[in-house]
Amino acid sequence: MDLAQRIRRRRRRGADRPIVLDYEPLNPVAHVQEPVGRGPIFERLLDHLDPVFDGTLPPNVYVWGPPGSGKSAIVTALFDRLKSMTVQPHAVIHTSTRAQTTELPTFVYVDTRTANSEFQLYHRALQAVSKGDVPRQGVSTAELQSRLNEAISGGPGVVLAVDHVGESESLLIEDVTGWFEPFGRSVSLVLVGRPPDSDGEKWTDAEIEIPGYGQQVLIDILMTRGSDALARDALQHSQARQIASWAGGDAHDALAALFGGADQADAAGVEHVRDKDIQAGIDAVPTPCVPLGVVLSLRDNRQRVLRELLNLGSEDRGSVTATTEAIAATDDIDLSPGTVKRFLYELAERGVVERVSSSRTKGHGRPPSRVEPRFPTLVFRRLYDLQTSQR
Repeated sequence: MDLAQRIRRRRRRGADRPIVLDYEPLNPVAHVQEPVGRGPIFERLLDHLDPVFDGTLPPNVYVWGPPGSGKSAIVTALFDRLKSMTVQPHAVIHTSTRAQTTELPTFVYVDTRTANSEFQLYHRALQAVSKGDVPRQGVSTAELQSRLNEAISGGPGVVLAVDHVGESESLLIEDVTGWFEPFGRSVSLVLVGRPPDSDGEKWTDAEIEIPGYGQQVLIDILMTRGSDALARDALQHSQARQIASWAGGDAHDALAALFGGADQADAAGVEHVRDKDIQAGIDAVPTPCVPLGVVLSLRDNRQRVLRELLNLGSEDRGSVTATTEAIAATDDIDLSPGTVKRFLYELAERGVVERVSSSRTKGHGRPPSRVEPRFPTLVFRRLYDLQTSQR
């Protein structure tokens, strides 16, 4: 906990204090500078990247693990720290064990949830190695590739982390490696995704596995994040243990449950997170659960439709048609019923929502299907409302 958080906590003491002082530490997609309990994983990544300190690039590597194992948190924390060492052009490093000065490569992190094309990957990489802005309009993919090749040719190169490969609506491993193959040894790829056999693709280069969190480490994460986000003594250790036991090593789902439970308690105006709040937070995280980052990467109009979906009562969610009409009729939606229905079908194809068939026993024809969210509903509701209120 930093000094500003300590001061804020004391200013908010009193009978009417809120439980949630800061939602950001509870946000499942928020990454911390020092992920808890991942020291050995950092060492393995640094072992792989060690050649950069001798002036050469390492081979490509695939960093993989189950959902919620902290892959993104680890890679972003490491790359943020490495980038801070290369903020100046031609940054160099001096060490007591290496006799010569070494110019470090440029470290670039790209999330394919928001950059899911060859053009966007080249653009992000070129922007990182360029002093000025790189145009998005009036330039072809081939031209960006040529500019990037020219920019890094003869230099220390680029270490490019490409996160969430192999996901739906994301990029395939073989595509990313193929796009950067022409750069030869000027670009080293750190691809981050799910277990290799999950998408049927083969990987022949180096691999680093990140296992799911152990229960005690997950408890520590929840208590640490809770301490940073909540009023003093608002969360009990037994409640963190309950969430960790339920989450099964998935930090994303665990944080989503804690976020939802804390939000429920805060809305109720109580001084401590209650057991029923924890259960409500758990119940608001479906199994299986679509990562919140996928939902937050959707276009604004899709997110708006999802937010209105959460406001509907059961009578308006009995069928896709009823859901469509109810959403399209709300004041905050300026979309036609046809567009809303198309969005719902698109979101169902991506797994963000699910069409669940009705169990009716009367009538003829295909039974109607209701729309059920497959993402952490309480977290999305609060984050969306906070973002909207700041516009």
